[in-house]
Amino acid sequence: MISQLGWATLPGLRGLSVSEFRATPTDAPDNERGVAVEFADGAERDGFLREIEATFEARRFTNTADAFDTVKAYVLEHIAKR
Repeated sequence: MISQLGWATLPGLRGLSVSEFRATPTDAPDNERGVAVEFADGAERDGFLREIEATFEARRFTNTADAFDTVKAYVLEHIAKR
């Protein structure tokens, strides 16, 4: 199952945060606005969403491009490790 990952980038006192990660099933991946990932099933998808939410919970960024690139790199690294 291919899912399009998305997230919210929100301002905070110490910089931008990323949260509210979501995975939407898709037949047309769009890596310009998020990252497309193939999961074996819903359990793998849900586990990954919990993992990425915990990983980025305390991280802060200076701009949206840095936040996007960092999350995208994290996801791509996760995919490569499989």
